Amino acid sequence: MTLMTSSNRIPVNKHEIRNLIPHSGLMCLLDEVTHWDDRSVVCVTNTHRDPANPLRRDGQLSALHAFEYGAQAAAVHGGLRARSAGATAPPGYLVALRDAHLHAMRLDDIDSPLHICASRLFGDGINTVYECRVSAGESLLANGRITIMPRT
Repeated sequence: MTLMTSSNRIPVNKHEIRNLIPHSGLMCLLDEVTHWDDRSVVCVTNTHRDPANPLRRDGQLSALHAFEYGAQAAAVHGGLRARSAGATAPPGYLVALRDAHLHAMRLDDIDSPLHICASRLFGDGINTVYECRVSAGESLLANGRITIMPRT
């Protein structure tokens, strides 16, 4: 079966995102998918400014949590790819973070929406490595590679 391209299935809203990933309620950090294809997904969100964000500590959201945003984008990408093939993606775990770079200290003080890009480097299904980038406007906030493996 041919995978859908972004041109015939965007945007993907928060309700659809919640059906694609296991995260629910406030822990679903992504607001919308703005582009996706077989290799990558681009998401946008404003949840980093939400005072009720469950990742906040002492009222602040560390930039380290950008990698959770990236992992959720990778999960959404896996869910979209599976759905386009008539299947459901099994849940997985983020098992490794490599070449991680933070270019900010916090996310909660960023006024612009976050743009999260997850690009599949290799792997298929749930055994996959993604390059993730989180930015706001022209500013790169975090980037790194994540590895997703199946739950056992």
